[in-house]
Amino acid sequence: MAGPNVSFATPTPVVNGDSNGYFQITSDRIIVGVDFGTTYSGVAAAYSATPDDIEIIKTWPGGNGITSDKVPTEIAYETTELPTLTNNTITPEQGGGARSTVQRIKWGFQFKPEEPRLRCIKLFLDRNQKLPHFVSPLDTAAHLRSCDRTVMDAVSDYLGQIYTHTMETLNRRYGESFMAMTRVEFVLTVPAVWSDSAKNATLQAAEKAGMGKKHELRLISEPEAAMLHALKTVQPHNLKVGDNFVICDAGGGTVDLIAYKITQLSPLRVEESAVGTGGLCGSAFLNYRFEEHVKERLGNDRYTHMRNKKPKTWMMGLKYFEEFVKRNYNEEDNQEVNVPFPGLPDDDEAGIDSGFMVMSSQQVKAIFDPVIDEVLKLLDGQVDAIRSKGDTVSGIILVGGFGQSNHLYNRLKLHFNTAASPAYAEKDEQQVQVQQHEYPPVEVIQPLYAWTAVVRGAVIRGLDDSMVSSRRSRLHYGTSYATVFDETKHDIADRYWSPLWERWMVSDRMQWHIAKVSNLPLDKMEKENTNELTTAPLETNRTRQSPPKPPSPSTTPATSCPINP
Repeated sequence: MAGPNVSFATPTPVVNGDSNGYFQITSDRIIVGVDFGTTYSGVAAAYSATPDDIEIIKTWPGGNGITSDKVPTEIAYETTELPTLTNNTITPEQGGGARSTVQRIKWGFQFKPEEPRLRCIKLFLDRNQKLPHFVSPLDTAAHLRSCDRTVMDAVSDYLGQIYTHTMETLNRRYGESFMAMTRVEFVLTVPAVWSDSAKNATLQAAEKAGMGKKHELRLISEPEAAMLHALKTVQPHNLKVGDNFVICDAGGGTVDLIAYKITQLSPLRVEESAVGTGGLCGSAFLNYRFEEHVKERLGNDRYTHMRNKKPKTWMMGLKYFEEFVKRNYNEEDNQEVNVPFPGLPDDDEAGIDSGFMVMSSQQVKAIFDPVIDEVLKLLDGQVDAIRSKGDTVSGIILVGGFGQSNHLYNRLKLHFNTAASPAYAEKDEQQVQVQQHEYPPVEVIQPLYAWTAVVRGAVIRGLDDSMVSSRRSRLHYGTSYATVFDETKHDIADRYWSPLWERWMVSDRMQWHIAKVSNLPLDKMEKENTNELTTAPLETNRTRQSPPKPPSPSTTPATSCPINP
């Protein structure tokens, strides 16, 4: 009988070391994808024996039976005072005396409209990223201090609620005995532009939440996950080797982009053709601009009164804007939009009629356009990066919650199918025509299940990790080293005397190993990670004992930057 250290390499059944009577079928897996978003988060799962059946979790605590593909990324801590118990009873003297406190987590759909909560906590994990102007670091810090929590605690607590609900759902779906003998692997998505430190912070929070304690846990960039789903959806239609596709994951807080070139059709293989980019121009900025529009129409006093005294009125209007206006607005229809604000008195000047705020098509367009312009700038950057290498862009795949917007789709389609070519003052008309011929129109594609494309792609990544053959380096990577002073190369002011080597040395020299934007084949990286990066701890040149010869740039690194594309 096998011991507790069970290998998952063979497909034969082995006895689980917990001695619980179950057998573990090591070839079976359940892959769980988690899209931890800025405003909404989603979970999907698939059983490895039926990989095409990707199921989305649609029921959530506090949802009152209403199904939703995602749950709000919101959390709060509710502190309740309890009387101190003696032998499980409350003594008369303690009725108003010593008390203990219990902290309860509320998350997702469990809030009333007027209740305070932490929002956009994901953005605080990456200190290199700017926060949107409607997210207050001071308010967030004050909220966390009042609960004696940190950002990492809040993220971990939220992911812990996601994990607990996911495992409960899977147990109901497959049965506890099946779950006990089946591996569960988690694939967590992160923005393409996040720093390595932010990715590591996310990984630590997920591990603390339970996703990495008993299960394998991996990270994948959000647009890469979306690409895996989108190309599976359009395959095999209109795909050719050499085609470049830009994935635009337009979410609530951020818009992430990345480009891939198809290198093989059967089986489908792709490689990164441009480094991922992104920015803070998601659909949450439309909410903020809508809020400013309402405030301007009502006036600051009436708006503040509505928010404070009639929060349900405000939430009903905002919900309508989110669920109907943002997704369905079409400039070509040129129709008025009636946003419900029940309880507001009629006001011709403010455009309030029978509890509705009437908005013209141009007013809605004015809310959308500045945000969409930022998305277009990001997309132009990706398209130009591919064209600068002599390639063409076959299509832009639009996914994410904001990616469902009809107006965003139409603006992108108009821009990339009719965009004027660059001005060439010194070129004749024939040269301009050649330039236009070199860059044909770019097709814009909205795949099926755009809002859940990222989480579906995360599951696909867990089932098959060979689709992406190479990635582009986001940074330059190198090692710092010390070497022998050379008066023909080094400044004399930089030299120092080394008693250990008994000669003049210079430190803080750099040897670069990987340049930014370099193509990094994944199979080679995995081999190097296995064979070269699992070495003994590095020693600095000032602490080594009895060195056999002076240090050289290739043999004596002082510090190193881990390679983690």
